[in-house]
Amino acid sequence: MRFQLLAAVVMLLCNLPLPIFAASGQELAISQCANCHALEEPRHDQMPAGERAARKAPPLFYAGNKFRREWLTGWLQNPERIRPAGYFPPDHVIEGQEGDLVDEDSLPKHPRLSEQQAEQVADYLMTLNHFASRIADVDYQPGSIAWKMGNLNFGKFNGCDACHRDAPNHGGVSGPELYTVFDRLQPAFIFSYISNPVAWDTHTLMPYKALNPDVIKKLVDYLKVNGEDQE
Repeated sequence: MRFQLLAAVVMLLCNLPLPIFAASGQELAISQCANCHALEEPRHDQMPAGERAARKAPPLFYAGNKFRREWLTGWLQNPERIRPAGYFPPDHVIEGQEGDLVDEDSLPKHPRLSEQQAEQVADYLMTLNHFASRIADVDYQPGSIAWKMGNLNFGKFNGCDACHRDAPNHGGVSGPELYTVFDRLQPAFIFSYISNPVAWDTHTLMPYKALNPDVIKKLVDYLKVNGEDQE
């Protein structure tokens, strides 16, 4: 009798719709993301600069100010590396005969989520908009720029290619690649972060260069045009 009752309960549970048992987006983010990503604001301004080396991944407490939701949904299901040398490059570089090389075997792999999980996590991450006022303050409308002039502005004039790639095989590897940046990030965030990266992250590895708005607009427009050329 006890066995029959247990079997009946199991059959009932198995036939219930999956969403009843599915974790919420927040619960999934905590279980799948929080071990590496900060979902709440850390007080970096009250920590020594060396704390940057201890981080495993970028903070997500302003993900809703940063990412495009549709990109998040797709990427969480099929994550492709954005930072060629990982989040803290010195941890993943080895000396080679012709210079430093990225130690591919040391780079951690990102977990893959199902479509349903990715949708839920993306919905939750888009609610994390700690710096909404900074996005609201940005006056930027995507424009156009000649690719050649934009490329000179990106590389020769501002040295962005020392850390970032604007093509799969061109540029530095210590920062995130930027040839798909317009697909994954909100334009206002790109503009704001270039304007003052330290305001977003006290211990960021990206220098504050006090660029004027016209130069920043040209950089962001180039990233847009360059990304379209990569497609």
